[in-house]
Amino acid sequence: MSPRQITVLGECVADAFAEPAGASNELALRVLPGGGPANTAVSLARLGTPARFLARLSDDVFGRLFRAHLEESGVDLSDAVKAAEPSTLAVAELDAQGQAAFSFHAQNTADWQWTAQELAGADLSGSACVHTGSLALVREPGAAVVEEFLAAAAPRATISIDPNVRPLLVRPEVYRERLRHWCRLTDILRLSEDDLELLLPGTPPGRACDIWHAAGARLVVITRGGDGVLASLDGERVEVPAVTTRVVDTVGAGDSFTAGLLHHLGTLGILGGRLTDLRLGDVEEACRFAVRVASLTCSVAGPNPPWQHELTRLATADRV
Repeated sequence: MSPRQITVLGECVADAFAEPAGASNELALRVLPGGGPANTAVSLARLGTPARFLARLSDDVFGRLFRAHLEESGVDLSDAVKAAEPSTLAVAELDAQGQAAFSFHAQNTADWQWTAQELAGADLSGSACVHTGSLALVREPGAAVVEEFLAAAAPRATISIDPNVRPLLVRPEVYRERLRHWCRLTDILRLSEDDLELLLPGTPPGRACDIWHAAGARLVVITRGGDGVLASLDGERVEVPAVTTRVVDTVGAGDSFTAGLLHHLGTLGILGGRLTDLRLGDVEEACRFAVRVASLTCSVAGPNPPWQHELTRLATADRV
């Protein structure tokens, strides 16, 4: 089945990676288009899901880079807002395992300035799912507008949220205070083990799933890096192992996983409501696909998710 459109709402961030410079007192930065929601939209489009991105894109040098990258990946930007404010910049430092620590330059930037009028014209009649998360749900003044948009979309679309906690920009307690409300809005909650530790410190993953189910989320998926994935559907659990890969860095891996999960559920025809037809076997199958998508993202530099033909080639090689 061909997947229906998925609408993604959120930020697009310039990810700047330090590279060796010619002189000892210089620092060269390689800038790639990133941001959790934008990465997810790009990954969905490259996998073959019609993806529309609701974003506020500046017309500065970074904003023009974002627009070109999104359009080249096949993302629909017809409802993107041309913003007067500057783009958000994140400077990344990679450790020996390819994990990135970010410092953000995000004060009064375009991504957080949503108004109700800007989102009022977005037509969701063709969208099976609305996905958002990260800073779009916690940075004011736009966060409250985004929550209202999700509440209005919920009667006719599956809602997916990835908290993607960024403690350097927003205190974790802000996320904690809002999370119960998000669980009432969402059908799918996808988060990392780092998010889990920030949101519910010291809580075992299974117990966390039960807490979020009780708050309203039907499907909870926790990605655990090399330890694979724990998925819980109304309390029924399944674990999916990670795929062994040569890791260049892990930037964008979680976003690609989310895209792979939503894409696969879309091909099964399950998105578009409250997931009433979803079964644990479907969840396991979707997570196995999503893990492969994330592993390919880890094998290249920056948030550069794979295209559908790359996954097809990998699957063919695995069968040989």
